[in-house]
Parts: sequence; structure tokens; C-alpha cells
Amino acid sequence: MRVLRRGPGLDERLEALREAAGLAEGRLPADVVADAHAVAERAGVRRSLSVTHTVAALAGATGSGKSTLFNELTGTDLATVGVTRPTTSTAQAALWDGDGAGPLLDWLEIPRRHALPDPEPGLTGLVLLDLPDHDSIELAHRLEVDRLVEVVDLLVWVLDPQKYADAAVHDRYLRPLARHRDVTVVVLNQVDRLPPAAVDRCLADLRRLLDDDGLSGVPVVGVSARTGAGLPGLRTLLADRVSARRSWAERLSADVATAADALEASSGVPGTSSRVSGLDKRLTAALAEASGVPLVVDAVGKGHRHRAVVATGWPVTRWVRRFRPDPLRRLRVGSPGSSTGAEIVGKTSLPAASAVQKAQMDTAIRDVGEAAADGLPPSWAPAVRRAARSRADDLADALDKAISATSLTATRRPRWWRAVGGLQWLVFATAAAGALWLTALFALGYLRLPEPPTPTVLEIPWPTVLLLGGALAGVLIALLSRLAAWLGGRRRARIAAKALRAAIAEVARADVLDPVAAELARYTAFTAALTRARDLA
Repeated sequence: MRVLRRGPGLDERLEALREAAGLAEGRLPADVVADAHAVAERAGVRRSLSVTHTVAALAGATGSGKSTLFNELTGTDLATVGVTRPTTSTAQAALWDGDGAGPLLDWLEIPRRHALPDPEPGLTGLVLLDLPDHDSIELAHRLEVDRLVEVVDLLVWVLDPQKYADAAVHDRYLRPLARHRDVTVVVLNQVDRLPPAAVDRCLADLRRLLDDDGLSGVPVVGVSARTGAGLPGLRTLLADRVSARRSWAERLSADVATAADALEASSGVPGTSSRVSGLDKRLTAALAEASGVPLVVDAVGKGHRHRAVVATGWPVTRWVRRFRPDPLRRLRVGSPGSSTGAEIVGKTSLPAASAVQKAQMDTAIRDVGEAAADGLPPSWAPAVRRAARSRADDLADALDKAISATSLTATRRPRWWRAVGGLQWLVFATAAAGALWLTALFALGYLRLPEPPTPTVLEIPWPTVLLLGGALAGVLIALLSRLAAWLGGRRRARIAAKALRAAIAEVARADVLDPVAAELARYTAFTAALTRARDLA
């Protein structure tokens, strides 16, 4: 069996349709998405079956002469002919070449099959179906027509002069099949009942109706199944379609385009979202305010000065400072370099956000979602808004962790503290030595013992110089250290503010902006997939 090469671009279009349907899940109506998946699955099955056979279906209303036309085309009496009542209850197939068509007919669920004993060579490969009447009073008949109209390769609509303009066939079948014009043929049967001039008028009016249905260019053939008029032209048309071996691919291509159209229609008019740059700064500021960043920044400066006094203050008085709590430790924000030397674990003790701060944070998050959704179709905009708030429940913990981790790098002890602390102990020792010397001289004088000679500096005894000089030096060093600690605290506060804002911005990106960006990227991929599904040739 010779296998025809697949139509150009069909693989890409089917893959694009699958991608678009997958991306649309949870965003578009479930029935539209399911239909797109069904089209892709059905197309995959049809391509795996015989592509050397063309399945053409004769569809029409009761009394249109569809079954008579079926008998004339096949040269048999397979179809039971009626006039005013439906006589075709199930579809039956006539095969001009049945070799290899079995699996295809099994998939189509056509149990009644007839291999023609003397088929015309020009129609080899044709599988002609006689369908039940689409306007049958039996619901099962109409459902059978609807099922097969969705899957056959070539649709041949048989109309009659009395009901060719019937809204039932145009609204329910022909207009929705506008994408399938390449696999549609319209036959006006029973033209023998009309005067020659009326035939032309009917055909022209039928052409106008088809153009209104979006089926311009669809072949319209006037025939008479009773007299045989027009049948050679219809046979030639069918032979051309069968010999081209392209109807199955054109049918699948039209199915893909129709499913893509339905996805686009359900999503709304394609749009482009506005940028959210600029709102990210507002979002970061709101999150920083609500998470207590200003309080932490203030505590970083105060904590730096507190630890500086403990490390570089006058040893006689510095111990008093140890009874004051470290501002960062009080907030449970610390580091190995803090005054206690222990690292804080767990959550911080920052106060919960106030109602105003929470409102500002919620407003900023909502503004990001609204700005990102602006310009998107109504069906997709809610998904973007939901994405902006998708991690709102975890936002408080993420902000708290970010503040705690960032503050660890903002509380390291400067090296000069150790040097100044050593110097303070040195001057303290000097003052203590002077005090001990003076104490010894006082004791000798009190006991009226001879006093050793005491060296002087400009007539001031050395013990006094050591005591007073050490005390004054210690106080001076402490004051200078406090000034340096104040300047260092401001610098550390600025560094901490910058680092905390960066950490909060990262949380905003990860928990708000990234989910929004992912949803926007999903929409962009969806529209790109739709474009490929519709436009690839």
C-alpha cells in the first residue's frame, strides 16, 4: 500500500494545538479545551490509519434524494429509498477498493460495508457513506450524523430545491464548517423538477447563501439522481478529490484551525499586558513598611552604638551598659558578631503589621495584578490577578526570614573595637597603677614612716599624673569611640536599609512578580501556539 506523505506543517499545527490546549487548562471553558484535545487526539488516530482512502459522506435532509444519489453513484440498490420519512437509520459504506480500509471503518464505527463488484477505476480508494437524515425525528439518527460529520474526510451535502435554504442545515452544519470549505461539496439534487431557467436561479441563490455562510468557493453541483443529469460532473469532482489523496489532510488541517478559532474566541480578543515596572518599587516599599524594615534599620544603628560602647567604653563604667538589652537582640535579630555571641534562630520578634500597613501591602499587590492583567482578554485576566496573590499566605514568613538573614550580615564587629578595647584596658591599668602608688604613699604617711622620693612632672607627682592621666585618657577615648560608633551606626543603618530593601525586593519578585510573570508567559505561549496552529501551511 502506498502511503502518502503528510501535508506540510500538519505535525507542527497539531503540536501547537496540543500546546495551546494544555496552556488553556484552568483558564478557558473546560468544554472548549476538551474539544481541542479531542481534535488533536482524533487527528493523530486518523493519520495512523489508511491515507490512500478518502471517506466521503452523503449528508442531507429527509426527502432530499440522498439515498437515491448514493445508489446511482454506487450502481447498486444498497440504500432503501423513501420520500417523506427517514429510511436510513445507520450509516453504511460502499467501497471502491476495500483493501486496507477495515481499520479505518472500524474507527468510524461503520458496521455495514459493501465492496463494489465492478468499481470505476477513477474512484479507486473512495469510501462513500450514506448517512441518516440530519433532520430525522429519531434522536439517534441526528447524533449519528453529528458524529460522522466531525470525522469524515469529505462532506457532500445533498440539498433539494424545496429546502436548500432551510436554516436548520445552514445554521447547524454549513456555517460552523466555514473552515472546511476545502473538504465540502454541495449538491442540489432533483433539478429535474425545475424549469431550466429556475435551475440557474436556484443555483445562484444557493451560491449566495453559501457565500453568506463563509463557504465561498465551495463546489455547487446541480444533479438529478432520477434522470442522471449532472452525475458525470459529480463523479469527476469526486474522482479528482480521491486521486489527490489530500482530503484527509485538508480535513485535519481545517479541524485544527477550527479548534484554534474556538480557543481564541473563548479567550477573548488577544491583547498585550502593560508592563509592571515601577509598581515593583511601590510593592517593595509597601512590603518593607509592613514587615518592619524601618524598625530594623533603626535598631541596626542603635545596636551598633550599643555594642561599640560595650567593647570600647571606659572599663569602670562599661559594665553598666551590659544590663541594657541589645536592640537587635530584643527583636530577635542577631548574629555571631552580636553582643552575646549567639545566633538567633526561628522567627524574629518584630511587631505584626498594623491594619494600615496590611492595607497598603494588599493594595500594592492588587495594583501589580491589575497592571499585569490590563490589556489581557477577560478570560485570562483573573488568572493573572490570582497569580499575584497566589503566595500571599506565605508572604509574612518569607519577609521575616529575609529580614533575619539579611540582618546577620549587618551586625559584624569592626576590627578597631578590639584595638580600642585593648587601649582602654591599658589606660585603665595606668590609672590603677597611679592609684595604687598614691595609696602606698598615703599609707606610709599615715604610719609616719619615711617616704621614698617621688618623681614629678612639672612639680606634679608621677602617681597623680598616672591616675588623672589614665582616667582622662579613658574618658576621652570613650567619647571619641562613641562619636565613631555614632557615625558607624549611621553607615551600618544605610547599609542595612539597602540590603533589607534588596532582600524584600527579592521576596516581592519570588512571591508576587514571578508568579505574575509566569502567568503572562503562559498567555504569550498560548497566543503563539494559536498562531502556529492556525497559520502554518
